[in-house]
Amino acid sequence: MITFTYAQLLAWLAAFILPATRLLALMATAPFFNNTAISNMVKIGIAVLITVIIAPGLPALPTVSIASPAGLFILAQQVLIGAAIGFTMQIVFAAIEAGADMAGLQIGLGFAQLLTGSTDGSTDVLSRLMNMIAILAFLSIDGHLQILGVLMDSFYRIPISDTPIAAAGLRTVVSWGETIFMSGLLLALPVIIALLIVNLSLGILNRAAPQIGVFQVGFPLTLSAGMLMLQWMTPNLMPFFARLFEQGLDAVARVISAMAG
Repeated sequence: MITFTYAQLLAWLAAFILPATRLLALMATAPFFNNTAISNMVKIGIAVLITVIIAPGLPALPTVSIASPAGLFILAQQVLIGAAIGFTMQIVFAAIEAGADMAGLQIGLGFAQLLTGSTDGSTDVLSRLMNMIAILAFLSIDGHLQILGVLMDSFYRIPISDTPIAAAGLRTVVSWGETIFMSGLLLALPVIIALLIVNLSLGILNRAAPQIGVFQVGFPLTLSAGMLMLQWMTPNLMPFFARLFEQGLDAVARVISAMAG
């Protein structure tokens, strides 16, 4: 007859719950996984399946009860580590949406709002379009698998223990946030420059021939010029997104190294 003690049962639960917590925190914050179109049951099922596969090969876990203060502290650290990794990669998509917001505001599409699946809020139609293209590009380069691979590596770089993670990791995440403004501006810059030239031309035309009625033709002309610029930019989006994703994965590696101290 096979018997086991209560302490052994708690150790087995800890060996399963602690890695699964880090995985679930990643799926709640990482791009593609955090989309509301994917049900919570699917996310939990993926986390459980991956945990069952990787749990036997993980480094030795501390012998503490999850319900104890030390166990709750370790559990909170797993949430923090998984969320930091996912949020670092999510900043890349926030930069893409910020650039699309800037371009859409210049074109005149700021009034067109849609519901977005990642933030469960409203965003303008151009940001939604760019977000969909970015997700497809992310999947095409196996970005979702690379994120999971980085998380698997983090179990060896930052083992599950009661040792506090270094605060430098969180500072690295904060400093990476500047990508939202820098990369977003780079994405929107062609549209901004083109529409600036159009608006300057309309201003000169209004001074030279006020009877033309620049205010009546300004909006359709600006919208048309913006759409033409977007069409011209589309073939170059994939290399730009791929470079952003590569920078995001490098930032995730820096965050993990900083957390490990």
